[in-house]
Order: sequence, then C-alpha cells, then structure tokens
Amino acid sequence: MDMIKIGKFIAQLRKEQGLTQEQFGEKIGVTNKTVSRWETGNYLPPADALLIMSELFGISVNELLSGQRLNDEEYKQAAEENLTQAIKSSSFTLKDKIEFFKKKWLKEHIAIMIFIGVCIIGVFVAGLFLENAFVCYGAFLLLIASHCWRNNTMMTYVEKNAYEGTEKA
Repeated sequence: MDMIKIGKFIAQLRKEQGLTQEQFGEKIGVTNKTVSRWETGNYLPPADALLIMSELFGISVNELLSGQRLNDEEYKQAAEENLTQAIKSSSFTLKDKIEFFKKKWLKEHIAIMIFIGVCIIGVFVAGLFLENAFVCYGAFLLLIASHCWRNNTMMTYVEKNAYEGTEKA
C-alpha cells in the first residue's frame, strides 16, 4: 500500500465534500492533527476509521486503500492485494488493542468516575461528621461496589471491541 497515495486520495475526497480537516476529524472521531497525518501519508487510518470514511465518501474500503476509484476489474485485484498487505503490516497485538480500549473507556467515563468518587467521599465524611461507623463502612462498601462496576463494564467494552472489532469510532 502506498500511504502517500492513500493520504492524497483521502485529502481529495475530503475536499470534494467541502470539509476542513477539523470538520472531517469530528465526523470520524479524531483530531485535525490525526487527519493531517493520514493525508500526508505518515500514518494509515485504522480499520474503523476506514469504514466510516467509506460510508461518508460513498466508496469502498478497497478504493481507499488503493488510493483511487476502481472499476470492477481493478477492484478484484485491489481487494486481494489490500487484504494481503493489511495482514502483513498489522502491528497491533491483542494486548495493544486491550490497552487501547481500556484507556478509551476510562476517557469516555471519567465524569461518571469523578461523580462516584465525590459521592463516596461525601458518604465517608458524613459518617465521620455524624460519628457513625456504619456510614463510614457504607462508604467503603460503595467504593468496592463502584470498583467492581467499573471493572466489569470496562472489560465488557474491551472484549466487545478488541475481540469482535465492533467499535464505532
């Protein structure tokens, strides 16, 4: 795959849609700097971004990976070449994917985590203020329950996305 050719093609398609790099990035869920890196050929967009671009531009993923629009005959040839190249150049291990989706989940749920933490601290402080040990123990139980909830929901999200590849940027 020619990453510079792919990047120029993405830039061309984006401009045909009348989108700035920032607007395009918002539609895909990335920053304008990431779009710039794709368009200059420094990085290849991940598979989920390619799927979104395919829908947005009304072209196939094979056309994106080929860096040009393809007719039927070219499409068949490009499909095999692109698949072979993708398998050979894949650098993400399962461990990398798991770490990526853990960080993404935590980033998306940081507000909830802060709110839960504030509530737990509030219950604990109330227990100290009221001099009630049971309320303090309740705060400790809330801490354990929230940790279990966080770990369970995060791992469900990670498994869904890292193993099945169903993530929608």
